[in-house]
Amino acid sequence: MGWKAPACWYEPYWKAKDFKTFTEAKWSMYSSVGGDPKGIAGDKALYKGGKPYKDFNAAKSDKGMWWVGVKNKSMEHDPAAGACDRKPFWVDNGKAPGVPGAIDTKTLADLAYQRTKVPDTEVELKPKNRSTVNLPTWVWLDKAKFREVKVRAELPGTGLWAETIAKPVGLHLNPGTDDAETYPASGECAINDDNSIGAPYAKGDSSTTPPCGVRYLRATGGGPYQLKASVTWEVTWRGAGKTGDDLPNGTFETTQDMEVQEIQSINR
Repeated sequence: MGWKAPACWYEPYWKAKDFKTFTEAKWSMYSSVGGDPKGIAGDKALYKGGKPYKDFNAAKSDKGMWWVGVKNKSMEHDPAAGACDRKPFWVDNGKAPGVPGAIDTKTLADLAYQRTKVPDTEVELKPKNRSTVNLPTWVWLDKAKFREVKVRAELPGTGLWAETIAKPVGLHLNPGTDDAETYPASGECAINDDNSIGAPYAKGDSSTTPPCGVRYLRATGGGPYQLKASVTWEVTWRGAGKTGDDLPNGTFETTQDMEVQEIQSINR
């Protein structure tokens, strides 16, 4: 899919007591090897001395979490990944962080969207690779290959989650030449009630108009026609707190070489 993920964001990470244990152990380590580095005094005042937090908010243990900046692992070498450099900050449960770049269900949906992979566009053709002037080529997609794709992103223990749903909604045919007709005329093959597209070719259908297909009017010469089939996927998301919306659609294309021969009938 075409969305670009953020290079970094803020997310809930520490319970109060865990953050206290971790940070005090780090301070103790610094002291044991020659004193506190620059800035530690300020951090002690910030998190322990009541300016503004007292004892790491340990008294509010299960009433909120410490949020931290996190780099997108796929973009950790991007300079923008260092932008989320705010010191860990406390957010009460049920409260909005009020900080630009703080993760929410929409961000999780975007991350899930980035990881959404739909099946390759591989249509069935009859005849395959070689067609005949004025006889239809049937095109279809089996329902087993053409179904919804769901991807979920969540932060365990926080109640924050989002899920993307990619749903195939149609197939567009481009025969690769103006000397051709598509079925239907628009080239837009709609999805059937059973989530398939078109209909498989059956014996005896050679002179029947397919619900999805192409009819070439001129034989190839100097190289095959490039039959292009593009599947459009409609993408939406839903998340915690009854959130949800649309995401950009995705269109994926495959190209099939088609040789067209100049005879009026064939034995199938």
